[in-house]
Amino acid sequence: MKTIKYCAVIICFLILVAFSSDVSAQCSMCTLNAENSVQNGNTQGNGLNNGIMYLLGMPYLAVVVVGFVWYKKYRRKDILVDIKDEKINLN
Repeated sequence: MKTIKYCAVIICFLILVAFSSDVSAQCSMCTLNAENSVQNGNTQGNGLNNGIMYLLGMPYLAVVVVGFVWYKKYRRKDILVDIKDEKINLN
């Protein structure tokens, strides 16, 4: 059953990657200014889209890394649960 789920996730990922389109992470004003600056010989607008995509992706990457570390650190394996028949005093 795990193999079927694993294969389904991989197939969904491959379909999403295959049908993805080119992403432009700029508003219309930024796009227009970047294109005009490049046409006029200015090189500052070349990396504008890549910089915006970088800034967009970093918070998601940070959340994934923190979540992975938290999962690895606090996951428990082979815990022996020893429940006693005695009453527990919580005072």
